[in-house]
Parts: sequence; structure tokens; C-alpha cells
Amino acid sequence: MPFRSVPILAPAVFLAPAFFLALVLSLSLLSPVPATAQQTAFGATSVDPDTPVEVESDELRVNQADGTAEFVGNVVIVQGVMRLGAPRVLVVYDEAGEKVRRMEATGGVTLVSGPDAAEAQRADYDIEAGKVRLQGDVLLVQGESTLASQDLTIDLTTGSAQMSGRVRTLLNPKN
Repeated sequence: MPFRSVPILAPAVFLAPAFFLALVLSLSLLSPVPATAQQTAFGATSVDPDTPVEVESDELRVNQADGTAEFVGNVVIVQGVMRLGAPRVLVVYDEAGEKVRRMEATGGVTLVSGPDAAEAQRADYDIEAGKVRLQGDVLLVQGESTLASQDLTIDLTTGSAQMSGRVRTLLNPKN
């Protein structure tokens, strides 16, 4: 499957993830409401898993033997309105090497869809199922509200999401 590099304007959340994370974490600690699981929505619209996926990175390593492609350095992936940024993304193809089955992003991941943004240590995207699972120090920002947990699963076809693993949230009652 050929990839083409497409210039992408990175949102501010990609440009300063450490500052963004520090700001949101400090806000989330002001008045946390602990819970064990939380249903929420993610993104302005649903994402069709059949929409083409654009990838841009500093390096690409292809392994024909195991049907993988490893994108390294400033990786930005775009699918419809969804954007994912990470230092490293492993793309796994089907047995025929024609269709992407899944993507594994590691090293600190930022996922943006519409007005919503999420950060985590890793993200696994099952293209066929249309689901993204973020794990490790997950932080979800929706407007002025923040949610933090250890695990976030997003169903891209419905736009729904579920958080688990000691969920903490800061809800802004003015919105």
C-alpha cells in the first residue's frame, strides 16, 4: 500500500504537548470527582473506518517478512477529521499485505477529533472494528471539562467512548 506525504498543519496540541498536559492536569486537580467508569462521547462526528489514512513521519522502516511498516519521528496520522500524533507508529497489514489491519502508536500519543483531544502513553487502532484504545495516563479534554483514567476506548463509528481505571473528572457546571 503506497503512502504519500501530505503537508498537515499541526494543531497547537501537537506543538506543545508537555505544556498542554501540565495545564490540563493542574486544572483537573482543582476539584476531582472520582469514579470507576465513565461513558462519554468523543469527537464532533463519527469516522468511517474505510476513509483513507494519511501518514507523515521523519522515517519509514518496512518489514516485508512480518507485514509491518514502522513510522518513526514526529508521526502524524490523519483519517477524516481525526488526527493522531506520536513519536512511533507501527502499522500492521493483512496477510496479503494490501489492507491495514491495525496501528500501534507509542511514546506519548495525542488524538484530536473535532473539539475533543486525548493524550495517553499508547494507542491501538483496530481499523476493521473502528475502535481506538488509549492506555496509560489517559487525559481527555472536552471543552472546559477534563477526564483522566488509565484506559479509554473510543468507537469511531458511533463517536462513543468509555473510560476505566480510576476515572477522575472535572466538570464545569457553567457549560
